[in-house]
Amino acid sequence: MTNSLRLWAIDAVRGAAIAGVVLFHFVWDLEFTGFIAGIANHPLWLAFGRSLAGTFMILVGVGLVLADRSGFRPFSYFKRLAKIATAAAAITAVTWYVLPGTFIYFGILHAIAAATLIGTLFLRAPAWTCLLAGITVFSMPMLWRSAIFDTRWLAWIGFAQQVPPSNDFVPIFPWVGLTLMGMAVAKWLLSASLDATYANVLAARTPARLLVWMGRRSLAIYLLHQPILLAIIVPLSWLAQR
Repeated sequence: MTNSLRLWAIDAVRGAAIAGVVLFHFVWDLEFTGFIAGIANHPLWLAFGRSLAGTFMILVGVGLVLADRSGFRPFSYFKRLAKIATAAAAITAVTWYVLPGTFIYFGILHAIAAATLIGTLFLRAPAWTCLLAGITVFSMPMLWRSAIFDTRWLAWIGFAQQVPPSNDFVPIFPWVGLTLMGMAVAKWLLSASLDATYANVLAARTPARLLVWMGRRSLAIYLLHQPILLAIIVPLSWLAQR
């Protein structure tokens, strides 16, 4: 099974995740503008948002392993990393200007960039090493935290007792642990050739094609969907208040 077919599966899952992000923010925007109340901050809805972030972090690890099957390609690797890092910096700048009290100083894009760099160090490691490292990274914030990390300069590491406010916060610990676990799963699937089965199933499904399309454009969708949603919802909220 070729890497292109294997990537069908990854793109489809990524597409479903970015669709979930659009839905999550759509509900947040509706509550922010007063159309609905009591949903955006409900624990179950927030857990849904966290599950989407976790999905993206796992996919980073899976994607790293699959891409490495064709050999490390520095140009493609650093080009993608630069896009993500630039987008993360733009998100920080824009949210700092619009919402200075809760600006995004280390959100999902920052975490993906960091996970890409850290995950690269484990590409030659066996699956069990990736799994053990992933469990360790994921578990450490549950075992130890310190007030020393209670600033935006250090909270992004993941050990803060009181996290500075942010509209999106995805610290290295524990989230990069999911990336390392994703790498372990991908290594096992490749060794057992089980990925081919999932790829064939997805490739044969027409609805999956839309998800694949979205998955391959997930960064653009992530950057553009909120401005588009707000450009529609905010004027409607003004009209509703008249």
